[in-house]
Amino acid sequence: MKHLLSAVFIFAAFASNAQQHSLQKLWETDTVIAIPESVLPDVKSSILYVALIDGQPWEADGKGGVGKMSMDGKKNNATWITGLNAPKGMGKVGNRLYVADINEVVVINIPTGKIEKKIKFDSAQGLNDITVSDKGTVYVSDSKTANIWQLKNDKPVLYLTNMTGINGLRAVNNDLYILSGKSFVKADANKKITKIAELEQGGDGLEPIGNGDFIATSWGGWIYYIHADGRVETLLDTHVEKKNTADIGYDPAKRIVYVPTFFGKQVVAYKLK
Repeated sequence: MKHLLSAVFIFAAFASNAQQHSLQKLWETDTVIAIPESVLPDVKSSILYVALIDGQPWEADGKGGVGKMSMDGKKNNATWITGLNAPKGMGKVGNRLYVADINEVVVINIPTGKIEKKIKFDSAQGLNDITVSDKGTVYVSDSKTANIWQLKNDKPVLYLTNMTGINGLRAVNNDLYILSGKSFVKADANKKITKIAELEQGGDGLEPIGNGDFIATSWGGWIYYIHADGRVETLLDTHVEKKNTADIGYDPAKRIVYVPTFFGKQVVAYKLK
C-alpha cells in the first residue's frame, strides 16, 4: 500500500508540473508585412496597430511606419503612418499613440492619423518597448543604454538604470514588470526590484494574463507562459524555422495573442488555451 501511495504522489507531482497551457493558431497573414516588430490591439476600435520597421532594426532610414490591420488579419493599411525610422513598442493614451523610435518617442493623433510631435531623448540610443499605466504614465525601455524612462507631461525623466538586456515592459497597478535579459522582474512604486522568474532566452514582448500570470516572448522564436509563482512553460518554439516572435499584443477578453514575426514578415494570431 505504501508503494502504491508513493506512486500516486509522484504522479500527482509530475502532473502538477506538466504543460498546462497551449497556443492554437487562428490565422496568419501572408509574408508581406514590412518587418513587424510590435502589435498593439485596440479592441474597442477593432484595430491592430502594427509597428513596421521596413529596414534595418536600428537604422534611421525613414522607411518605418505604423500600419492598421483588422483583427482577423484580412485588411491591412501599411501606410497609415510613414516617415519613421525603426519603430518598435507602442502605447495608447486616450486618442494618442506613443511609438518608440530609436532615440525619440513619436506621438500620433489617432483620429487624424497625423504625427503631433516627436519627443527627443538626448542620451537614448535604442528605445524599444512602451507601456502605459492605468494613470496614463508612459514608460519606455532603452535596450542599448540599459535604462527605463518615464514621460511626465511629455518630458523624458530617467526612471531606472543598469537594467541589463532591458526590453519588454508592462505597468500593472502600481508595479512595473520588466524583461531584463533572461530575468523577469518587478519594480514596485518605490523602485524596489523583485525577481519573479528566469527564462531560457532573453525576453522581448510581455503581456499580463491576470492573477499575476504573464506571457513573454524571446525574439529568436520562443513564447513562454510565466506563472505568478515563477514557473515557466514554453508555449511555442519556432526558432528552427527562423520565425521570430517579437513584441506581442494580447486581447484578454478573447484570449488571443498577436505575434509579429519580424523578419518572417507576418502577423500570426493564436488562441491561448
